[in-house]
Amino acid sequence: MKTDFILSAAEAVNQAILANESEIESLDREIGDGDHFINMKRGCATVVAMHDELAGLAPDAALQKIGMKLLSTIGGASGPLIASFFMAMGKTVKEQGAASLPETAAAFTAGVEAIKSRGKADLGEKTMLDVLIPVSRSFTQLSGQGVAGLALLDALKREAEQGMLSTRDMIATKGRAAFLGERAIGHIDPGARSSQVIISTICDLAAIQ
Repeated sequence: MKTDFILSAAEAVNQAILANESEIESLDREIGDGDHFINMKRGCATVVAMHDELAGLAPDAALQKIGMKLLSTIGGASGPLIASFFMAMGKTVKEQGAASLPETAAAFTAGVEAIKSRGKADLGEKTMLDVLIPVSRSFTQLSGQGVAGLALLDALKREAEQGMLSTRDMIATKGRAAFLGERAIGHIDPGARSSQVIISTICDLAAIQ
């Protein structure tokens, strides 16, 4: 993982989130609090605007700086969650490096675990973690087995899509959707959908690097 890739990914993710605005907003209106897309859009725009100040930093420092900035920029519950993801990734990269795929997987997993800890949520609760946890597990397992290139990226994209689709049949136990009970069944979680968009976008970018 290099800082140049982080910056390119930020731009690509920003474009992808904007391209899926209507769908993500619709999902959030159905079972969320209506501000998920606004927060995602604000966060993406913030990171893109940091390009020049991040460009000269090492990857760990760039990730840490992004996390600190998002903590004070994104509103609602998502701000601390997303910020903790980047800061945990930055800490792991600093301590272990990110030159290899297993090291990058370890950093990603640390970020996911930070979201899990901060949000006090887990797999099966109709949140972004239903995408992030399976992807992190597959990333760790496959990279550890030496799987790389398109085979790895395609597997991670499939895992993200399956995780996102799985939320349709779940009863939410976290966030505003939890108040809907069984009425949330049949709706994909907006956080899971935006996470799937982000992961697929980054995988597509990595495929052409």
